[in-house]
Amino acid sequence: MADNTPTIEQIKLDLESCVGKRVKLRANRGRKKVVEAEGIIESTYPKLFVVKLDKSNSVRRLSYTYADVLTRTVEITVDDTVIGAANM
Repeated sequence: MADNTPTIEQIKLDLESCVGKRVKLRANRGRKKVVEAEGIIESTYPKLFVVKLDKSNSVRRLSYTYADVLTRTVEITVDDTVIGAANM
């Protein structure tokens, strides 16, 4: 049986290839709080990545770990493709 779930390493590689691209971000902050924003992936680091948000937001940058994407706490969409989604 083939397991199609992505790994943290695969998510990291996908996000590294999207540095400088416009993304849509949807993050679950708990207790029915959901943050939706658009921005650009500014940089990636060994354990996290940084999204620079559009000027319409009071917060300029948000950072998340690759594990947040793996656990679907954060959903990143680039060109109508969801990063970290299982390949069906």
